[in-house]
Amino acid sequence: MLTLLLVIFALAFAGRVVIFALKAAWGISKLVFTIALLPVILIGAIIFGLVRLALPLLIIGLIISFFVQPKRVV
Repeated sequence: MLTLLLVIFALAFAGRVVIFALKAAWGISKLVFTIALLPVILIGAIIFGLVRLALPLLIIGLIISFFVQPKRVV
């Protein structure tokens, strides 16, 4: 009986750790894309002559950055 409780609690703990890891990975990937990849994509589009593509993306990014409030990490 004690073994069954241990297995149940271990599976619950493992499930919570997996969910936390997925949430952390999603947050880190959004951060990396926003800070590192988006400017590189915009600069590359300007260099390769895709200003008609880069300008609307830049405007949309600026509008979103003005209205979205950053979350406070406690």
